[in-house]
Amino acid sequence: MMKQLVLPLTICLAGMVTGPVVAGERLSGELVIFHAGSLSVPFAEIGKAFRKDHPAVTIHAEAAGSRACARKISDLGRRCDVMASADYEVIETLLIPGYADWCIKFAANEMTIVYRDGSRRAGEIDAGNWFEILLDERVRFGRSDPNTDPCGYRSVLTVKLAEKYYGREGLSASLLAKDLLYIRPKETDLLALLEAGEIDYIFLYRSVAAQHGLKTLLLPDEMNLKRADLAGLYGTVDVEISGKRPGETIVRAGAPMVYGITIPKNAPNTTAALAFVRFLLDRDGGMAIMARNGQPSVVPSPTATWERIPETLKPFAKAAR
Repeated sequence: MMKQLVLPLTICLAGMVTGPVVAGERLSGELVIFHAGSLSVPFAEIGKAFRKDHPAVTIHAEAAGSRACARKISDLGRRCDVMASADYEVIETLLIPGYADWCIKFAANEMTIVYRDGSRRAGEIDAGNWFEILLDERVRFGRSDPNTDPCGYRSVLTVKLAEKYYGREGLSASLLAKDLLYIRPKETDLLALLEAGEIDYIFLYRSVAAQHGLKTLLLPDEMNLKRADLAGLYGTVDVEISGKRPGETIVRAGAPMVYGITIPKNAPNTTAALAFVRFLLDRDGGMAIMARNGQPSVVPSPTATWERIPETLKPFAKAAR
């Protein structure tokens, strides 16, 4: 179930399109942010950083799977000021050009498997046998829905890469056919099931595992979608997910994990949104908070939408070659 976090918040005025900061000038009104579940912890901290000096803006932050966030805008007609996705391609494929003009890449992550002390066979699991343990009939594991959440389709891609890496034909089909009861809309929905002992393991982002103090099994780089230099290898597998229109599907190839952010065309509070995104992308502001939460910066990164990025945000991106 979607959770809503309401934070009273005011945004730093530096770099607004209206010019330099004017002493005493204030932003005001509501700022609605749709964001990936894996951004909940760092975005809450960023909210606190803003709240210290600028109490006149109230942030309504809604966490959901990134694709679900995009569909709130495209399918449900809901308006927001900022949309932050765990996969920048969600913005590029579901929102651009109809609902947004540009996308800035801002953070990285990696896939892991998390568990708790009481998880079945927790004392045995390692990088060489995790797939055998997950296939044990006594063991239950969870993953998120590929059609609503990038962590869901990244879990599928990780399993397919594991089949190649370990040379185990049919491994991905066996894993993906098991424990379908424990698929949830977004990866953070699975944490309560793990804590309650309903499941033993979760395919989860490393940052979320660290933020919640979970035991983490790190996977080989050849399958964790972490390294930009392994993009060619990651791209040898793909997954079919729902497209823009009902009944339509698209193929998502494996790729290094990169988060993206945009301001929709019909954002009600564009001025505050620009200021918020600028603060988020600043090395000593929001990106420092992101890094402390296990989501390192990729700012600035190339984007094909550079020409359409607002001037105040262009320093945080590069034009694609």
